[in-house]
Amino acid sequence: MEAIEKEVSIFRNGRSRAVRIPAEFEIEGESVLMSQDENGIIHIRPAQKKMTLVEVLDWLAEQEPLDEGEFPEDPGDEGLLPLDEPKL
Repeated sequence: MEAIEKEVSIFRNGRSRAVRIPAEFEIEGESVLMSQDENGIIHIRPAQKKMTLVEVLDWLAEQEPLDEGEFPEDPGDEGLLPLDEPKL
């Protein structure tokens, strides 16, 4: 895909600055993620929809079980501070 560049105007919306996204840059969804790199270039990309609990459980049910060697080992408690005694 060839990069497309278009000059657009910036306007004030309350105390914020805003940019109207042209139709040829249409983005699906209701929200986007915006970031600025070390060169000051602003990047806008569609935000990924968060899965509901039911969607997560359905996804997990579709996954193959992990083999014994794939499961991470228990890191243990070494290096952790001791638990505080509960105050009753």
